[in-house]
Amino acid sequence: MTLNLNSFNFDDEDLETKGPYKVLILGGGPTGLSAALYAARAELQPLVLTGLQIGGQVAITHAVENYPGFPDGVGGPELVELFQKQAERFGAVLEFDTAIEADFSQQPFRVKGYNAIYEAETVIIATGATPRKLEVPGEVEFTGRGVSYCGTCDGWFFKGKDVIVVGGGDSALEEGDFLTRYANSVTVVHRRDELRAGVLLKKRAEENPKMNFVFDTVIEDIRGNGEVQNVELKNLKSGEIKAKEIDGVFIFIGHTPNTEIFQGQLEMDEAGYIRTNMLMETNIPGVFAAGEAADPHFRQVVTSAGMGAAAAIQANRWLQEHSG
Repeated sequence: MTLNLNSFNFDDEDLETKGPYKVLILGGGPTGLSAALYAARAELQPLVLTGLQIGGQVAITHAVENYPGFPDGVGGPELVELFQKQAERFGAVLEFDTAIEADFSQQPFRVKGYNAIYEAETVIIATGATPRKLEVPGEVEFTGRGVSYCGTCDGWFFKGKDVIVVGGGDSALEEGDFLTRYANSVTVVHRRDELRAGVLLKKRAEENPKMNFVFDTVIEDIRGNGEVQNVELKNLKSGEIKAKEIDGVFIFIGHTPNTEIFQGQLEMDEAGYIRTNMLMETNIPGVFAAGEAADPHFRQVVTSAGMGAAAAIQANRWLQEHSG
């Protein structure tokens, strides 16, 4: 792969250079913190660039019911705090900075943040992915209070309730079908006049007595008092606007992997997810990727944490083979 070396102007920046570190971890969610734990236990003194918020998406999740070891569930922020304490106990260092540019063309690798330039022998990319938003009033306000981007995570809280699923692709129907295990009804709201999901998924959804469909329609507003109570729906063909009482809004209109700064250096799929092998190795030796930056399929805390641990184990083995 050809690199555009002219784009790397780190030496022109008035920033302190730190390192080189044996392991630099980009991202402070479950993936990054699990990688930090394993790297720290291997006495690699990893540095974690946490981004703007430690914990990633799980930090804004009200409760996590499906993480092993917590039979009564655990609050998202509490789980993140436990991850952090455990990693720091073994020597991981967390830096509140965000990676904004990376140069993997030579050793040591160089990553630029807002606060400094970081050099490292290995890099673990754990930058995650961001659910696409509707960008409508009430969406941010009610996130974690009726607005969710993960049916597997939050479906249990909607037992016997009525929910809306926004989207018409595979993810929307898969999650909608899952939600029927708990919800009284699942209304799929899609902006087009037909579903985009695969044939088998569509057939299963259409045959599910708990699922119904509203086409050519978008959500204009999400309202409530402390939690979601109703939404405003707009028909795109007629322009008609009407309110619908609802207990939850699940949004599945896609994810965007946070991998833009690695474009042109790391191999990615058409959606921007970093390609790795089963050892979390990218096409550049010494650079690893794990969690939702490389996983368009599972997107669970437990799978992301496992991938982070695997990446750290492999980074340690790589260092043993290549360090002098």
